[in-house]
Amino acid sequence: MKPLVSILIPCHNAAPWLAETLESALGQTWPNTEVILIDDGSTDDSLIVASQFDHPQLRIIAQRNQGAAATRNLALDLAQGEVIQFLDADDVLAPNKIEQQMALLEQHPDCLISGAWGRFHRHPQEANFTPEPLWRNLAPVDWLVCAWSGHWMMPPAAWLVPRSLIQAAGPWQSSLSLNDDGEYFARVILASQGIRFCSAARSYYRSGNRNSLSGRKTVAAWASQYRALALQSQHLLAAEDSDRTRQVCANLMQRFIYEVFPAVPSLRNLAAKQVHRLGGATEKPMGGPLFQLMARLVGWRRAHHVQLFLHQWGYRRLALGRVLPEGDRAAGLSLEEERPQWQES
Repeated sequence: MKPLVSILIPCHNAAPWLAETLESALGQTWPNTEVILIDDGSTDDSLIVASQFDHPQLRIIAQRNQGAAATRNLALDLAQGEVIQFLDADDVLAPNKIEQQMALLEQHPDCLISGAWGRFHRHPQEANFTPEPLWRNLAPVDWLVCAWSGHWMMPPAAWLVPRSLIQAAGPWQSSLSLNDDGEYFARVILASQGIRFCSAARSYYRSGNRNSLSGRKTVAAWASQYRALALQSQHLLAAEDSDRTRQVCANLMQRFIYEVFPAVPSLRNLAAKQVHRLGGATEKPMGGPLFQLMARLVGWRRAHHVQLFLHQWGYRRLALGRVLPEGDRAAGLSLEEERPQWQES
């Protein structure tokens, strides 16, 4: 019999997208799967949507709200599969995604299998699969250095993970919210003998979901982000303490300082100490041409304050029925500019 693959879906208030996600999980061409959906205290119709799927391979469990990491840990405890497929409740798998990756995993049983992924907002058909630097075979440390240096990411659904790596990496950090996946997969990657990329295995990553953790920028979320980055740096440096790994860790912290400014100065101070301890950063603030010009003239902090003011003024104009001119958005004034980030969840 073919190895069992467990598809694990944590769900919290995902009713608008859940049916499409479940259909993609239950419609896999790999012949031996189980789907475990754990509803994490949803207050919408997620459980009603899930209960409409009467399928022998689907198991539905409801619990009071525990958070995504704790929910994934419970799903792992319940899973019977030799291989694990993580799937967020608003993402989608191509029908042959697991089958394609299993063929590669059978050749490389000690490796972690990645796959191509595309970003969409409403319909998976919108997704473009544009090759990125991570879309290749890489050694574990090389993969993390590449990801963190270039702001690249690999969503949880894009991976296929042997149970042996799950056991070696340990559980998800339930104390984390934002960037819990970045911290977790850093451990999984470093526990592997390498990453093997499967170009034919496609997953679809939904952006613009207002309920997603990556869109929550509270003090608690920023604290989780900082703790996750600090742990990721520890994991990488324990595997290789070199000039290149210290530099990429310092840049990771410097990027956090840029992203969080001007909020939570206590966390920015902690991050700045880490940057200094690691030997200094080379990371530059990101922004459009106008932001870069202002940053050169008055410094990135003052330029960011101007950016914030213009962003807030733009929302005030929207409230009055006016919109920002297209030229302003093209100049990079908006804070909503979307870019790939390994820290995104």
